[in-house]
Amino acid sequence: MRIAEVIGTVTLSHCLPEFEGATLRLARPLSLLDIQGETASVDTEPLVVYDPLGANINTRIALSEGGEAAQPFRPELKPVDAYNAAILDQISL
Repeated sequence: MRIAEVIGTVTLSHCLPEFEGATLRLARPLSLLDIQGETASVDTEPLVVYDPLGANINTRIALSEGGEAAQPFRPELKPVDAYNAAILDQISL
């Protein structure tokens, strides 16, 4: 699980039936320096995240990737690479 910041919304002109009614967000994974409020040396590539929780822009979220991202939908199959598992109000290090 990684911490990311929502930076946008993804809109599909054509979508798979599995994504009807779904909300997709664009999120940038954060490094430890980003979380601490310092400048990170390397920008990370944004991810498209399936968001059932309704995260807003600039919200920090906990996301799962890979096979774990598809687990909430079992036994259905959804082609997701990242899933918003939590909206984070506060992070204490």
